[in-house]
Order: sequence, then structure tokens, then C-alpha cells
Amino acid sequence: MYDVLILGGGPGGYAAAIRAAQLKGKVALVEATDLGGTCVNRGCIPSKAWSRAAYLKYWIERAEEFGLKTTLQGWDLGTLVQRKNGVGHDIREGMKALLKKNGVDLVSGQGLLKSPKEVSVDGKIFETRNIIIATGSSPSIPLMAGLADLALTAEQVFDLEELPASVLILGGGPIEVETAAILAAFGTKTTLAVPERRILPLEDNGTSQRLTQALKDQGIEIIRGFKAEETIPAGDGIKARLGEKWVEAARVVTGARKPNTAGLGLETIGLKLNDDNSIPVNKRQETSVPGIFAIGDVTGGWMLSHAASTMGVVAAENVMGLEAVYRSQLVPRGLWTNPEMAAVGISEEEAGKQGIDINVGYFPYPVNGLAMVRGQVDGAVKIISEAQYGQILGVHIVGADATELIGEAVMALQLECTVDELAHSIRLHPTFSECLMDASRDAASWALYLPPR
Repeated sequence: MYDVLILGGGPGGYAAAIRAAQLKGKVALVEATDLGGTCVNRGCIPSKAWSRAAYLKYWIERAEEFGLKTTLQGWDLGTLVQRKNGVGHDIREGMKALLKKNGVDLVSGQGLLKSPKEVSVDGKIFETRNIIIATGSSPSIPLMAGLADLALTAEQVFDLEELPASVLILGGGPIEVETAAILAAFGTKTTLAVPERRILPLEDNGTSQRLTQALKDQGIEIIRGFKAEETIPAGDGIKARLGEKWVEAARVVTGARKPNTAGLGLETIGLKLNDDNSIPVNKRQETSVPGIFAIGDVTGGWMLSHAASTMGVVAAENVMGLEAVYRSQLVPRGLWTNPEMAAVGISEEEAGKQGIDINVGYFPYPVNGLAMVRGQVDGAVKIISEAQYGQILGVHIVGADATELIGEAVMALQLECTVDELAHSIRLHPTFSECLMDASRDAASWALYLPPR
């Protein structure tokens, strides 16, 4: 009898297994394919390998600005794919070793719930006191006539050793925007078809506008307010109708994802799903069935690997008798575009909807010394704070190293830091982190390096 059996060995399931084992639980982790889930094998890690290559290409082409005379001879995407695969392999091997050292039983196979206390794995029954469902998500390709074999998922893009001459990317969310930036960096004519009025509709409006301009500067066409309503064959590619406009492309790319809830036997235990087939949970990651927890992409929402890992820790601690809650407001978001984007907490628009009286602090990258030295002046930091006491409610960054800087903002929110406290802190000079301090000073109405309001 196990204390907990976990279905799925992605970032969430892996974190839950390790944490439960640390708390002296007897743990089994069931994985049907490869450890690491989407993140390690098809998502976060592969896309970051490609983003890094795009980043290096960009700076090699700009090296002469720094007095370095060099020429980019070209690129070998086969080598890049091999590197991506090698990194994934190393991470998986590390995960296996840590599971073994923590005494977690790794079970290969497809899990099926027979009851709240029994799981069948390829016909073998495992008994457990608790179950954590961490089965993740998978790509969702729209059923559109004419797509046939010309549709690619964002996952499949990162296995290509030769890129299509042109792509039409359906959607304006994080996956679609990051994929567009990567493909455009390597010379693919890229069009984003965004059904909403702006890209990244769930992020701060200023972030959306700034990234939109950056993407356009990189040659990406953005068509907003239309879904691809119809596709037809056109030569070796397709034509898609976006409102009154037809767009031609060699391939169509989609980043849409759906929770992996089918085939788990959830109906057997009476677990009802949300309309999008995700599993509803409370802040303890508990489902409606006692002893059954769910974490990560299978619960819907942002579908972020670090969110899944955090949920995994929360679920494991609750399984083992501790009291833990998942604080979604502390989950950061980020994109490895050029420039990068990162955010945590609420936006100015969300504060308005909630009726919160706020102050807004702003600091542009072009005023930052390191940004000027490095030639990375595209960006800004925006801080949202509660007006009466100055508590920081949200931080939004577009600019170099945004995905690293956001960690400091997460800690500020976690510790309920005020803009006055952050404004009176000290940063090494010259660094990008000074932008956070300077934006806080602006929110507190005493910016040192900006004109008076």
C-alpha cells in the first residue's frame, strides 16, 4: 500500500513525488512515456534551446557595433536539434537518479483509476491511500478542412531541421508569440492570426503593445481580431481566410493545448470535469473526490511548468498531513522573445476591474546604464501598487533579462513588500535590476532619473 501514487512524471508529478518522499511517504510515480513531460521533452527546454540560438544569431549580426568584425556563415539546425535532445536526455537521467535516491518507485505504463484507492497500470493493480493526477496537456489541432498534413504543433517545430519558407501561426498567446519570434529570427516569413484585439490578451496592455511593436520590427505580420475561418490548398501550402483577407503560407502552426483527462477512468470514481475538460481543484489541489488531488496542466489555467511544480509540492504536503495552499497570484509568466517579457501579479486593467485604487510606477530601459552599454534599450518596468499603503500588487517587465528579474518581483509580492521599501533598497550598478528600484521610486512619486510628473 502506497501513501500516494502519482499519475504523470512531468514537472508537477516529479516535484510531488520527491516532496512526498522527503516527508517519509511511500511513493509510486507512474509515467506512460518519458520523464519530464512536455516541458523537458517538447516544450520549455526545447524552445529555450532554439531561443538561445536565435539570441546568439542576433548578436553575431550586431557584433560590429562593439568593434567586432565577424560574419555569420549560416546555421545548422540539425546540430541545434541534437543539442536540444541532448539537454533533454541529461535532465531525464538526472530526474531518474533523484527519484531512485529518494526511494520513489518509478512505474512505466499507462495508469487507469479503478477506484479512489486503486490504480491499474497496464493491468497490474496498485493500492494507494491517495492519488495525485499530473497527466499534463497535449496539443490541440483545430479541425479545419484543408489543413491535412500541413499543420504543425509548436512542439513539432522544434524537431525541424529545415524550416518552412512561411508559416501562419494561429493564436496570440504565449506559446504562439514565442514560436513566432523564433521562426522569424531564422528567416521564416511569419504571420500571427490573433483572434483577440491584441496579442497576450491576459497580460498588461502596455506589455502587449511593446511586444507587438518588437515583433513587427522583426518582420512578423500580426492580424488581429480574426480567427482562421477557412483553409484551402494553395500550391504546396494553404490559403487561410481571416475575415475578408486571405493569407498564404507553407505551413500552419498551432500552440493550443488541451488537458489530458481522457482515458484515466475519472468517470469510474465520479470526478466531474470543467467545460474545457480540466479538473477543478481547490487551493489545496484537492478534487471533489476525497483522497484524489490534481496538479499542473490537467487543472487548466496558465499551463506553466513552474506552476505545476508548485502545485505538486502543495499536493504532496497536504497528502502527508501538512497544511499547504497554492497561491496563484505569485506565479510568474515569461517569454524568451527579443526583448524578453515577464510578469507577476495583477495588471493595471485587472486592478481597475477589481476597483482597487492604485499607483503606477514606470521606468524605461533607455535610461538604464547597462541597457545603454549593451545596446538593449527596448523595454520598461511597470509596477502596480495599492495606493494607500503602497503594497506591490503586480510587476510587468519587457526588456533584457526580464525572465530573471521577475524572480525579485515574485519575492516582493510574497513578502508583501511596499514600493517605499523597494525604492529604498540598493542595487549593484550598472545592472538591469536597478530598473525595479527606479520604477518603485516612480510609483512612490520620487523618481531620481525621470522628469518630474
